[in-house]
Amino acid sequence: MRRRQFLMWSGIAAAGSVVGACAPRADLRHGTGGSKAEQGNAGRALTAADFHATRRLAETRFGRIAYVERGSGEAALFVHAYLLSGFQWRGVLGPLSAHRRCIALDLMGLGYTEVAEGQSVAPDAQVEMMAAFLDALSIDRVDLVASDSGGQAAQLFLVRHPDRVRSLLLTNCDTEPDSPPAALKETLERAHAGTLADLQLLPQLRDKAQARLDSRIVYADPRHPTDEAIDYNFAPLVSSPRRKALLDAYTIGLERNPMIGIAADLRRSRVPARIVWGLDDTIFSSASPDYLDRTLGGSRGVRRLAGEKLLFPEERPDVIVEEAAKLWGAAG
Repeated sequence: MRRRQFLMWSGIAAAGSVVGACAPRADLRHGTGGSKAEQGNAGRALTAADFHATRRLAETRFGRIAYVERGSGEAALFVHAYLLSGFQWRGVLGPLSAHRRCIALDLMGLGYTEVAEGQSVAPDAQVEMMAAFLDALSIDRVDLVASDSGGQAAQLFLVRHPDRVRSLLLTNCDTEPDSPPAALKETLERAHAGTLADLQLLPQLRDKAQARLDSRIVYADPRHPTDEAIDYNFAPLVSSPRRKALLDAYTIGLERNPMIGIAADLRRSRVPARIVWGLDDTIFSSASPDYLDRTLGGSRGVRRLAGEKLLFPEERPDVIVEEAAKLWGAAG
């Protein structure tokens, strides 16, 4: 089984209608602390109902970017894995809202973001979208937390917008020597053929028990992903021919390594960075955490998690909470 196939089995929480009436327009006020419903979620894992009820849309030239936030003060931006959405971070937004204004966005082509007509969803465009998204929310600098291909976007953002990054926390993700990993091959073939959604996502939506069995390559806990998780992440991706085409375009955008040549800039960076790596990940190279540690100029070292796989941040939000709080304290 192939790497990007497996990531389709992640997700979390609830019904599958695309952003629309259920998603309020963006509230661009900074540091308000959120609504009473949002404040009531502090400290606990958010549900799909929480996400649907409090999802906002930030207007940018790239489209209407979907996001959920908790907390106030200095901002932290959470960037999700391939085929997932901001809901990947449901277990950390509440606890970490005591420390930061925690924002989980949906990348273009995934989740509930509404992409502008004709807009590229390739990695370079995702990075510039992130900058425009922060501008729309009047945010100058962020602490970045990122997973999988979201880690690719985070590293590119650090290189291209170094003054906008306060700290960087990476879990298992792409690196310059390992982007894309070899396991993407079959998924890329289906994306080029225009069959990715129909051949990979729809079967998972229809047979969730089999999806859980197949997803053992990226989850250590056989209870993941939940039925709600599969519905929440995949339903919008198969909801229309345009969404299927955007998914294909996003996937094809990962085919050519956008990270070539960034090592020198990463070495020059003094942004505090921390790597947390699941050691049972068979998708990314086992050499990657050490590569990141010696390449990121501001590295604060690697935490290695025995028995954990690629998508451990969903299963072990406690680890992300602990590491982020420590890193943010060090970053000031």
